[in-house]
Amino acid sequence: MFSTFLEFYVRAFATLLPVLAVAAIAVAAHRAGLTRASTVVALAVPGLVLGLWYALAARLGELGILAPPETASGVPYILFFLFGGTALLVLLALATATGRKLLAAADQREIIVFQAPRVMGVVFLIGWAVGDIPWQFALPAGLGDIWAGIAGWQAFRALEAGRADATALVWRANIIGLLDFTVAVLTGLMTSVGFLHVMALENPNIINEFPLVLFPAFFVPIFLAAHVFSIMKLRSQARLASAGA
Repeated sequence: MFSTFLEFYVRAFATLLPVLAVAAIAVAAHRAGLTRASTVVALAVPGLVLGLWYALAARLGELGILAPPETASGVPYILFFLFGGTALLVLLALATATGRKLLAAADQREIIVFQAPRVMGVVFLIGWAVGDIPWQFALPAGLGDIWAGIAGWQAFRALEAGRADATALVWRANIIGLLDFTVAVLTGLMTSVGFLHVMALENPNIINEFPLVLFPAFFVPIFLAAHVFSIMKLRSQARLASAGA
């Protein structure tokens, strides 16, 4: 029963997040004054990249190729997906003229609010409740995701209201989000079958099995890229403030 729910849950968010990303790009394209042709390309390229990335991650996840290696000399394919996906999205934004225009035109509100869907990590707590996910991973990863999602939403609301502490809350949301990912990756590796498996030996984690493997292989790279873009915006804002002082 839980496995059926998981597959539906993961596929729903695998559709929602790319749609939200493309919508944010469309808003930035309008603000940047891109031509209709450039806007179509700006929407099509990341949409295609995310679609292909999902299809590849899902297939390799089904085949068990993204599981942690059994020995220290094994190849950690899952980390290539996690960090490679992030690098690819950042590269799309920085390596092309259109990408740089979109990033410059993007508003911090649209970037930081993208962390709000992180509350999807509540599924880890559900998995723990039904006995399928060990608490050593479910509690820090699930609660951390919920905290990161709430922090992103709070930062967005502060920006919307023009509050004096808005920038501080954006930094807070990014720090919470990055710490959450660090803890989730480490506990995920230590509770899953592989050479780093030192916890939950009687009840190994299923985070690296399909469909949950799409969290580190597909969802996390999208959220991480949003963190990178948000921090770049914060640093740019700080430089402008220093120049104007």
